[in-house]
Amino acid sequence: MATLAVLPATAYNDHRGHNLDSLERVVARWTPDAIDRAGTQELIDLNNACRSLMLGYSTTIGPKSEFYARKALSISVPRGWEFATWDASKYIGQCFWAQEKYDSALFYYNKAREAIERMENGGTSPTAPDGYGQKEIDDAKSSLYGAIGNLYSMQDSIPQAMAFYAKAGAIFDKYGWNTSNSVLYYNIGETWAGEGDLKAAEKAYRKALGYAEMEKDSLWIATSHKGLGRMYLDMGKMGKALRELHLAEEYFAAHDREETIFRKENFEYMSIALQRQKKQLTVIIFGMVLMVLLAAGILLLGRRLRASRKEQEETAVVMEETLADLQHSKGPADGIDAQVSDREKEILELLAKGYTSPQIAECLHLSSETVKWYRKKLLIKFDAANTAELVLRAKEGNLL
Repeated sequence: MATLAVLPATAYNDHRGHNLDSLERVVARWTPDAIDRAGTQELIDLNNACRSLMLGYSTTIGPKSEFYARKALSISVPRGWEFATWDASKYIGQCFWAQEKYDSALFYYNKAREAIERMENGGTSPTAPDGYGQKEIDDAKSSLYGAIGNLYSMQDSIPQAMAFYAKAGAIFDKYGWNTSNSVLYYNIGETWAGEGDLKAAEKAYRKALGYAEMEKDSLWIATSHKGLGRMYLDMGKMGKALRELHLAEEYFAAHDREETIFRKENFEYMSIALQRQKKQLTVIIFGMVLMVLLAAGILLLGRRLRASRKEQEETAVVMEETLADLQHSKGPADGIDAQVSDREKEILELLAKGYTSPQIAECLHLSSETVKWYRKKLLIKFDAANTAELVLRAKEGNLL
């Protein structure tokens, strides 16, 4: 089962490219006495720095990341800074979620929920002296709903997980955050695909595609087509799989370097579909030969063979063109510095090939629960919202 992370409308910048050591030295100079003497703006800056370190270390050093989240809380809680309290509390909950300590995770999620309630009840802060706006409150709610949904998802409480994802989706609909909804439903499709419920996965991928088309977001249009293509591949419907994957390729081809990884992943699915289609064609041809031998239908056999050769030539041309395009594409960006074990690398490689959790478990002779744990750990380690983003980040880090 794939884990989910709902994309909030407002998110932090990516701090992994920043000099965390330098920022950490600045924070370390703030002793308790210095904090007590600090002015409001200094404390705001310090709290923001702690939350930056919280996010910056999230993919490399988990304990450090959690330490700075707690330090941020020590500043925000006594001063009633509710948005910062919500943010750090939710993050600590996610840290416990990653460790499969679900009761502790829920405790901090409840702390985050209480902070949101205080925001709704007129709470203020130096950065929001007139109180928090409904849009900011709803943004916090949608992110928390996604986190709670993740918790229930990992506990195999799929109906409860989907209920929280629906709450997040309702907020996205309220503000017309179509890209966020596209990401949400794409991830739900990934979850259902991992569960083996391909009908539910298809419905979710179609909704993701619809939201992306409303937003005219070509990247998520392509990603949705890619999800549908992989799903049809799992269903053994090679013709439909290739149609969806070709649609995805048309969109990916219009993007710059950032989408090169998506194109390569899409091409891998296309290659698998073409290989399977060829095998299917081989079986069909063999069956027709037998029919011809029995019925002496030489003319019918000739027509079928000509049609099959034409189809194989057309698919071969598609493969050559796509390979040529990829050879002229720029490579993925550097910058991911996550350490992975040999087992994690094996699982990353299989995920990159489009394997589902049950398939990975069978291939590596592991239990499904162990594979789920590894997938969740990798998502946290790479700060990835879904499988597609995980594979992208691993490839950017030259781990694949």
